[in-house]
Amino acid sequence: MITGYGNLSTNRHGFNMALKYIIGSIAASFAVAYVCDTSISDGKLFGGTTPKTVSEKEWWEETDKKLNAWPRTAGPPVVMNPISRQNFIFKGHSQS
Repeated sequence: MITGYGNLSTNRHGFNMALKYIIGSIAASFAVAYVCDTSISDGKLFGGTTPKTVSEKEWWEETDKKLNAWPRTAGPPVVMNPISRQNFIFKGHSQS
């Protein structure tokens, strides 16, 4: 008989209790983080105001118009992952 491990049912009960406290504390920490984030950023806990450039829809529309009106001076669109395209051009060495 192996000693030192106690009754198996006691260990399961202790594990369930620990799991309950771990899950509860994680949920509580997320709740506290949400309340702090909302009160500081949205509630302006430390004062301040939201800039006009963020809060006005007209500003966003004018900025988009300006950015889209600039001419494209670069080359053709670039593929971000050329390896996935598998269209390599190999230049062979000339054999003499």
